Amino acid sequence: MPNRKIRNQKIEIRNIKKDKYKRPSWDEYFLNLVEIVGTRSTCDRGRPSCVIVKDRRVLATGYGGSPIGQPHCDDVGHEMQKQIDEEGNISEHCVRTLHAEVNALCQAAKFGISIDGATLYIKFTPCYTCAKMVVNAGIKRVVSQVKYHAGAKTMKLFKQAGVKLEIKENKVATYERQ
Repeated sequence: MPNRKIRNQKIEIRNIKKDKYKRPSWDEYFLNLVEIVGTRSTCDRGRPSCVIVKDRRVLATGYGGSPIGQPHCDDVGHEMQKQIDEEGNISEHCVRTLHAEVNALCQAAKFGISIDGATLYIKFTPCYTCAKMVVNAGIKRVVSQVKYHAGAKTMKLFKQAGVKLEIKENKVATYERQ
């Protein structure tokens, strides 16, 4: 190997400002998982999804989908049903699928996983029926990306039951019949 002379060179160090990586908060992390879980939904009306977490560990997930072995909305279409609220407003809802939070609660029950005291991360604030199940399952905190259009009764129930509800984006979820 030949001898080389090393010159004393002045090296210019540029101050290049790089965007420093920002690690997501735990809520952001689990809401990102909610988005991924939603890609499995078999009902294209919002692709709802849910992740149940305790002590920063995922216990169960759920997405909008038909009961096991039954046809999916994505394959055979929606099973729409008209519903009338107490103010007389008529809306249509797909009743073919189970809601994401129900599927997550069922998965926890099926595999014997205690979710008492857990946090439920969800795309839309739960409907009133699902909210009642969330309360009875012992969920203590619900983190929702956006509000559900018919969520007033849910918010009232959660407040009365001591379930902390946090909504990250102050907007109401909208979806149309596909």
